[in-house]
Amino acid sequence: MKFLKLVTSAAAASALLAACGGGDSVSEGPSFDTSGAPGSLVATPTALTTLTPAAFQAAAPASLFQVAGVPKCNVTFNYFQYGTVGGAGEKTSASGGIMVPSGTDAACTGERPVLLYAHGTTTDKNKNMASPQDSEAALIAAMYAAQGYIVVAPNYAGYEASTLPYHPYLNMDQQAKDMVDALAAARKGFADVGARASAKLFVSGYSQGGFVSMATQRALQLAGTPVTAAAHLSGPYALGTFGDAVYAGNVNLGATIFSPLLTTSFQRTYGNIYTTPSEMYEAAYAPTIETLLPSTTAQSVLLSTGKLPATAMFAADSAPKPAGFESFFGAGNLVKTSYRNTYLADAVANPTAPKHPLRVAANKNDLLQQNWTPNKPMLLCGGNADPTVFFRVNTQAAQAYFAGKGVPAQAVTVLDVDSAATSASDPFAQAKGGFAQAKAATAAAGTSALMQAYHGSLVPPFCNAAARGYFAQF
Repeated sequence: MKFLKLVTSAAAASALLAACGGGDSVSEGPSFDTSGAPGSLVATPTALTTLTPAAFQAAAPASLFQVAGVPKCNVTFNYFQYGTVGGAGEKTSASGGIMVPSGTDAACTGERPVLLYAHGTTTDKNKNMASPQDSEAALIAAMYAAQGYIVVAPNYAGYEASTLPYHPYLNMDQQAKDMVDALAAARKGFADVGARASAKLFVSGYSQGGFVSMATQRALQLAGTPVTAAAHLSGPYALGTFGDAVYAGNVNLGATIFSPLLTTSFQRTYGNIYTTPSEMYEAAYAPTIETLLPSTTAQSVLLSTGKLPATAMFAADSAPKPAGFESFFGAGNLVKTSYRNTYLADAVANPTAPKHPLRVAANKNDLLQQNWTPNKPMLLCGGNADPTVFFRVNTQAAQAYFAGKGVPAQAVTVLDVDSAATSASDPFAQAKGGFAQAKAATAAAGTSALMQAYHGSLVPPFCNAAARGYFAQF
């Protein structure tokens, strides 16, 4: 998804580019490991650029810092590569960023807390959380690194320099391992990049990253690795239930992008989602779908050239077609009606014990079907009108799931940024108020503009600001 655009003018872009230095070379250090084993640091981290608070403010719009706060620290963006595994356990590599704060402010000196951050869905093969030119990386740098956090942000297997020819999208086991491997490798390079870490470890992520961060919190807990607290933001935690909702016709915005990412991921892992792509996909898409995403071609071009449909998930005559979701049905649709019908038939016949391979895979990776309860506090944040990752199906369902497992209410905090402050003492009043103003400004351009911006641009800064405030108490 598109994230907050931090560089909004040619002047700002020039300022940010001018701040970027460094190169692609790496040097061997004491933690350098060419084995490529999971968690290995493949190369000593390389410093790409350092932004001072003044340079950061000059390069980004003032609106960002109205939410994130004035930068306190210099932020050095470091690039690193590490060994990990693919969806089927195959050996592979991945890359990511280590953001290191420095400076004279008390928040920037001494041992600093570590934030392990999982990014959101993107079709961009070149996604790089080590670069401030990536809008999500810049947002996270402003929210956390510039305020004194050491940030470890993987790009994931299948992206950037990774040798994996696909991305294990929403594969619970692999994505958690990817994050854990990135953290292990990054820690081996901390000394080389001047990162002095405290014992505090926070885990967070947005959208796809919200799913990944929750899966990572679970994996770290099961491994006995201490986590201080976590914040999972607008994630598709209830993957099985969410998938059933989409196939029932309650299609989410962006489904024609998410579906091929997810299906290819599961096909690579389990090998049984379909016999051939033409079993699931219409003829216009089947020949190229398995190698299409992630891509070096811009998402807008993929859509405009017919590589994927913009909105038509299902055929115009495919039923059911719930009211309000008509735009997701039409000519040039992605998924065949015959495949949808077999999915729906299984949902009716086997609602809680699926037999259809796609439903089986989704339920296997559903975070609310793992018989797991967190032993550390977590924040769940999102917006109730999210058209991309449904708040009720995912965030509210997670709250109910953990409550049903006996987790104390105070251990799982749920924030709907698209709601009014409950009282003068509401700790999230500022996030809610800021979101309301941003939403109103966007809504002035029309309902379509609001829906397009809601998940990808409006919610992220306010949920991240709330997460940082939540972490501060620990």
